[in-house]
Amino acid sequence: MRPKTGLSPIQEAVLHHMPRPAERHPRPVAVLTVDDQAVFRKVARDVIDATPGFETVGEAGSGEEALALVASKAPELVLMDIRMPEMDGVETARRICRSDPAPVIVLVSAEDDDVLAERLESAGAVAFVRKQELCPSRLRALWAAHGAAAGAA
Repeated sequence: MRPKTGLSPIQEAVLHHMPRPAERHPRPVAVLTVDDQAVFRKVARDVIDATPGFETVGEAGSGEEALALVASKAPELVLMDIRMPEMDGVETARRICRSDPAPVIVLVSAEDDDVLAERLESAGAVAFVRKQELCPSRLRALWAAHGAAAGAA
């Protein structure tokens, strides 16, 4: 049996994936989370806040709100839910990609999507992550793979 730490299972998982000091980014990567479910926005905020080198700069519950926050907060990375009412994540991502500079957009969903590769490319997103797989190491890996390529790192 593991000793009790007083931390939730999510907090324990986050701490388990913390980087060594040499892996830290010199200035925080500004992250915007877009999801119509407050529960996921909180989980994403916890993961982002527990990942050295990343900071939450905003949270949006809709596509329209996301467009406004991208304009006002200029995030470098956007975690975008695919399925949202009114304007879905794919359409929101398309519109965000028209901004200058455009942030790196990662689509997220609790479900697998068989036609996602086609939708991902047409939306201007760089990757897809299942919500259940979002953790500090995945966040860092996404940024390492796509942040520098976008000129944002």
